[in-house]
Amino acid sequence: MFTIPDISLAGPQHLNDFFTNGFEGNRLVEYAQKLALPDLSLQTVDWYFDGIRMGYSDWRYVKPRELKWSYDIKIELVTFVACLKGVQLHIDPTNPRPVLGNYQYNLFYSGPHTTDEGILRYYGHHASLFFMQFTVPSFLKLTQNGNAALNRFNEDVVNGTGTVLSFENLPVNAAVSNIVYNLVNCIYSGGLKKMFLLSKCIELLVLQAEACNARVKPSNGVIKTDYDKECIEFAREYMLEHVQDPPSLSELSRLAGINEYKLKKGFKETFGTTVFGYLSDTRLDIAKNELLANRKTTGELALELGYSSIQHFSGAFKKKFGVSPSKLF
Repeated sequence: MFTIPDISLAGPQHLNDFFTNGFEGNRLVEYAQKLALPDLSLQTVDWYFDGIRMGYSDWRYVKPRELKWSYDIKIELVTFVACLKGVQLHIDPTNPRPVLGNYQYNLFYSGPHTTDEGILRYYGHHASLFFMQFTVPSFLKLTQNGNAALNRFNEDVVNGTGTVLSFENLPVNAAVSNIVYNLVNCIYSGGLKKMFLLSKCIELLVLQAEACNARVKPSNGVIKTDYDKECIEFAREYMLEHVQDPPSLSELSRLAGINEYKLKKGFKETFGTTVFGYLSDTRLDIAKNELLANRKTTGELALELGYSSIQHFSGAFKKKFGVSPSKLF
């Protein structure tokens, strides 16, 4: 169950009931809740279908918070967790080093009859977290005959051996962020929504499996220390918070506390693209989602996302997606 000191959370608390009383079936079940207090607002959404649970939470608060959890699970689960912003996952509260850090994700299996407990530490004023949980049969069905990384992970799952997919946590890149954004802002309903959620669930697993395989290849990268990683992650976050008016490379390197050469090389090493390539992809992915949801016009998006003109925005959009914004529908 989940608890926040001095705060009562409504809604589902015990996973056993969800996976044994109907959520292995064909129907999609969605549960959302909102909590509004003077110093804290929280929005969560959970989806259940075919032995899979997916969930997203978004926190806005005045002071840092801790969320404690404890599971005495009678069902074997494989769990994917992505710390998207302002959150760290700790198993041992006395250990300052988190199991999963900010802007990191991984896939975990703890073995049968496991009692888990720990803390989610939220800091700053805004935090978000995404997770997926699978019963073992549902996970093995989705991932059989995958790549070497998944095959090794699945062998441990079958043998009941606690394991992780990537021995080093992976950075949340633009592709992962965009998938989560699409999930949370899904415009479909009913059977189509279930199909969409399942497709994005598989896409996340594929991205992680491929990224995990790539990690085992020899690398002569420039990112050597935890400090370097933190600087690169800060640079990414700062840039995304200033999408309309992003800093220059020299300004960004100064703000992040890392030299410009290491910023450029390290950013591409970590996220697979250049600093401004990442910014451009993020801008256009945001624009596509807003247009599909019919929330904003082309002109509004061009202005909000920092493009010099509608023509410049339309050209970049067509180059990435193959169609102009006006022909997206």
